[in-house]
Amino acid sequence: MKKSKFQYKFVVLLMAYIGLLGCTKEPALKVYSLEVPPIQRVQSSQHRHQSIKITYPHSIKEPMSDKMYFSYSVSDKGSYQNSQWSNNINKLLQGTLIEAIDNAHMFKTVLSDTSSVEENLRLESDVYTFEHKVRGKDSYAAIAIQFVLINADTGRLLQSKRFSYKEPTITVDAKGYVQATNRALARLSRDLMRWLR
Repeated sequence: MKKSKFQYKFVVLLMAYIGLLGCTKEPALKVYSLEVPPIQRVQSSQHRHQSIKITYPHSIKEPMSDKMYFSYSVSDKGSYQNSQWSNNINKLLQGTLIEAIDNAHMFKTVLSDTSSVEENLRLESDVYTFEHKVRGKDSYAAIAIQFVLINADTGRLLQSKRFSYKEPTITVDAKGYVQATNRALARLSRDLMRWLR
């Protein structure tokens, strides 16, 4: 009888403990993505009858992943624990650029680098900066990307340009960073379309 009473109490206490563990939750992970900015259709383009392949962006200085990075200085850096990108940021950037360039209708076809179709032009990009920077009272999304347009038939460099943006955040958190990043990408997309035209 004593043994079964002990077992009963043990089971009740164990179930109560497990129930309490289920009630204590970690903050939910918030997942963000990049928005494809609205792009106006280009009326005239020297590349109207050419195809372009958008290569996978490469990082020059920092690791790129699905983590969302922030920094308070050159040496004081980190990543958000409860927020992340929906995919590797390089892959998100590539997809956003492909869709934006395709929406502009400047090229006959816009391809990803995984396509086996031969292209006339290739757009390569190197990411120098892609993070949330907090400097004193200033908080902004920082983006710096160099683009290189190459003739795929000859391998000849046609043009090259580095685009840099600092877009202020409304709030100093991941959500404010993502909103500022999407505004900066809208500016980048408009400038890139003018440059490619």
